Amino acid sequence: MNKKLAIALILCTIVFIILRQKVYKPYIWKKAINSQEHKLQLGSFIFSKQRGSNGSQSFETKYFVFKVIEINGDYVRLSVIRQLSKKETMVEGDFSTTSDHYETLKENIKEQLITPIQSEDLYKGEGPNFTLNDYLLEKYSDLKKSRYYYEDVSTEQKNKPLSAQTLDLNTYFSMIYSKKEIIENGELTPWTMTNSLTNKPQIAYNLSQNIDLILN
Repeated sequence: MNKKLAIALILCTIVFIILRQKVYKPYIWKKAINSQEHKLQLGSFIFSKQRGSNGSQSFETKYFVFKVIEINGDYVRLSVIRQLSKKETMVEGDFSTTSDHYETLKENIKEQLITPIQSEDLYKGEGPNFTLNDYLLEKYSDLKKSRYYYEDVSTEQKNKPLSAQTLDLNTYFSMIYSKKEIIENGELTPWTMTNSLTNKPQIAYNLSQNIDLILN
């Protein structure tokens, strides 16, 4: 009897987990994505916890905060929110943040001063790239108040027809994700140019990562 009860409890637990993943979570996501505070739009902040390799044979959770800087049909361009390194403290990494910092930004990101910086400017001035230097301070005065920034692209580069040139397409499809997958499934699914023979972008479903939260 005890054995049968244990099996029944295990089966009930499995059913509960499946229902939570397949029914409840999608319902909650679709309800949130239709609200003003959490719907996808230009300027939205997207929080994502991502499982990835740590360079060895094990995996770790990485924490990313993105800003939506372009929506062009199904193409959504994201840019990572990051802090410029101080001159004397060079920080190396993959643009992810710590779990504590990630949770803090969930609470106060709308109060943070975050400067849009043109990509090419991050490589100008003296010192290592992605470091706060005199050139950046002079051009972007808000950096004196906060080192938070995201890489932006010029207005002329946004919402333009796709080029027919493979090199241009490879450059464009960096940090481009499917709008449909974000809205319908709560996932960051990238558009890529993995098949250069067709010269057409493809959605890389195998690279999808879950979205934790969208904030406006």
